[in-house]
Amino acid sequence: MTLYEAIFERHSVRRYTDKPIEPEKAAVLQDKIDEITKKTGLNFSLCLNEPEAFMANKPNYGSFAGCRNYFVLAAEKGRDEDIGYYGEELVLLSQTLGLNTCWVALTFEKNKVPAKLKDGEKIYDVIALGYGQTQGVPHKSKPTEKLYRAKGDVPDWFKKGIEAAVLAPTAINQQRF
Repeated sequence: MTLYEAIFERHSVRRYTDKPIEPEKAAVLQDKIDEITKKTGLNFSLCLNEPEAFMANKPNYGSFAGCRNYFVLAAEKGRDEDIGYYGEELVLLSQTLGLNTCWVALTFEKNKVPAKLKDGEKIYDVIALGYGQTQGVPHKSKPTEKLYRAKGDVPDWFKKGIEAAVLAPTAINQQRF
């Protein structure tokens, strides 16, 4: 599966099985994290078999079951765009490996996440990771023709970009772009 194909196959999953992530797949993910860290200075990490962060009984948006694996996305303040871009790289890579994911901003306990933060850094989000009980379901997206105005023909590369954008995760699926 290519990354572009993964965009269309990937859906948020909140319920996971207890099947462990194979060492080979974990190594691929860790290599990508190392590459991102070296390139950007972001502080990403992979937590495996660690259920404590999702044990909280929080009444916030969404709930999770069986989540024992996740990416931690941390950096100094003001790196929101980088977090989103490189976090989604991890999400799509995970999909190509047959793993499911879900961006999480509220429904986890930050103080339970075993992240090593440097001075001035914060945890932005985590991304739940593992084998989903289902593959998730598509959510309603805005019609692509409502997202741009153009005179004349629109190139295929632009149409493909817009199609991909409407499938990208956004906060509570608001698609404010």
